[in-house]
Amino acid sequence: MQLPIVSDLPTLAPSAESGSSAESAARGRYAVISLGCPKNLVDTEQMLGRLQHDGYALTADPEGADFVVINTCGFIDAARAESFGAIDEMLQMKREGRIRGVIVSGCLAERQRDALLEERPEIDALIGVFGRDEIVAVADRLVGSPHGAAVHGSEVDGIEEQRTIFRPAPVRALPDNFRLAATPQHFAYLKISEGCDRLCTFCAIPKMRGKHASKPLEQVVAEARQLAASGVREIVVVAQDTTYYGIDLYGRPRLAELLRELDAVEGLDWIRLMYFYPMYIDDHLIDTIAGAERIVPYIDIPLQHASDAMLKRMSRRVNRADTERLLDQMRAKIDNLILRTTFITGFPGETDADFAELVDFVNRQQFERLGVFTYSFEPDTPAARLPNHVDEAVKEERREALMHVQQKIAFDRNASLVGQTLDFIIDAPLEEQPGVWLGRSFADAPDVDGVSFISETGEHALAAGQMVGCEVVASQGYDLVAVPVAEPR
Repeated sequence: MQLPIVSDLPTLAPSAESGSSAESAARGRYAVISLGCPKNLVDTEQMLGRLQHDGYALTADPEGADFVVINTCGFIDAARAESFGAIDEMLQMKREGRIRGVIVSGCLAERQRDALLEERPEIDALIGVFGRDEIVAVADRLVGSPHGAAVHGSEVDGIEEQRTIFRPAPVRALPDNFRLAATPQHFAYLKISEGCDRLCTFCAIPKMRGKHASKPLEQVVAEARQLAASGVREIVVVAQDTTYYGIDLYGRPRLAELLRELDAVEGLDWIRLMYFYPMYIDDHLIDTIAGAERIVPYIDIPLQHASDAMLKRMSRRVNRADTERLLDQMRAKIDNLILRTTFITGFPGETDADFAELVDFVNRQQFERLGVFTYSFEPDTPAARLPNHVDEAVKEERREALMHVQQKIAFDRNASLVGQTLDFIIDAPLEEQPGVWLGRSFADAPDVDGVSFISETGEHALAAGQMVGCEVVASQGYDLVAVPVAEPR
């Protein structure tokens, strides 16, 4: 997900059942701020589901709430800054008496627990990444305490503390069938594993989310069926390392088998694949995707760099030649394949020659979707100890240069689509322009890629969640303009 702006905090709206009468009968009222990636959003939905089941009412406005849950991101400096900003804003509301309590959960709570408690003592409770099942116990203590006072004691530690701290249980893949959707009804994220066994030198995710832990295949398929039965038409498969799925449980990768099972789930229209690591993508997996009915030809495969020297320093365990052969093989077998990737500029030791190789790689591969991040110094990662760190201005200059290369590729591709007819899924109305809807083709993942502006005609009225065939009539940079040419379905 794109990180929202702190000044416009993304508190999640209440469900249809959370009306004023339901709130008045509830055990307590709460608001939620969910930050970070889709995996974190699934964790948020799990907590929402447990709170709703236990009688708590979700409100869209933190004002007057018994507590606010802030599910944080701690991945890179910018994400942490946003999380701190959200926490500080809610703590200020608490000091002003506008909310009773603040619960901090997620990756930042896991990664910087001690610092959070020391620097922000007004936080009422911390919940680590794998402590989300404890949200109801934490809420019960907070709401049950007199005058919103700090909650005391910790069953986990067995000692008295100023605040409740739920440290993570041993890493396990938690079921996500007990969740309240925070996405529109027609799409949802399906998390197939927790944690990561990769040791990329720039990344702190294994420290925050632990080792890789796959969900049992049957459990994932059951969750997909539940989502389809609830009206979900598009599922987005997510994990820290999707292609590693199954190795810990079954001794071998089983993503291809899982995808065949998901492809047979009735009611789904699109299955989208995210977070593919280049290793363990083999002929069997590629053929499964190529022959699927519901799996769209869209794969997110973060590559991070193309220079062998940089890939080695990043400990990516791949090289450029093997990556190019893999990409060629995927494009040859999967019709109309859309490849999304991300790269890092300014990694320690990156030279002008390394960056030139990355630019050449992007020009050669013509990725349909591409994001670029400057290297973020993470003090508790191996990369922090590498020599020859790159100046911030150079990192940004290289990022802008690479995005300029990609912009032409993306704009030219969108222009080439004018006149074509594609299926689009309708996401939401464009509020400032009646009769115009925001939609996406199979080539665009929610929140991270471009959108399409689809105008209603007298012949075809639209609604969120519909699939509709549209003719692309114009391109606007990264976005498209289209009109329906078939009945919505």
